[in-house]
Amino acid sequence: MVTADTFKRGFKNGISTLIELSKVLVPVYIGVELLDASGLLNILAEFFEPVMSIFGLPGEASLIIILSYFLNIYAGLGAIAAIELDTVQLTTIAIMTSIAHSLITETAIAKKLGVSAAASIVVRVFFSVLMGILYYRMFG
Repeated sequence: MVTADTFKRGFKNGISTLIELSKVLVPVYIGVELLDASGLLNILAEFFEPVMSIFGLPGEASLIIILSYFLNIYAGLGAIAAIELDTVQLTTIAIMTSIAHSLITETAIAKKLGVSAAASIVVRVFFSVLMGILYYRMFG
């Protein structure tokens, strides 16, 4: 049964979640904006442009992929908020990072479960890249 207490707990949990996510999203967003203002984001974008073009993404998207692969999806979301992307590009990144995210943390967990760390990383990154290319070829 839904009561006033249920709404209070839900509100409290929602605020708690907002605060936790903001601890990652806000600093990453500010960091990306600082990289952009300093010109370092443009240097990074130019360096990764050839690789990112395989997925139909601008070079700046490399920062989103790197943050998502090595930190977590929320860090990638913070970077997405600071970079202008179209719907196909956002979907491409969403597909890629859904398959291979938090590689360090999740590989450590997989290893404790008896899965080869190298195999876990190779399979996840391979399918992430493959699906990014396929999605771009079909819809980009």
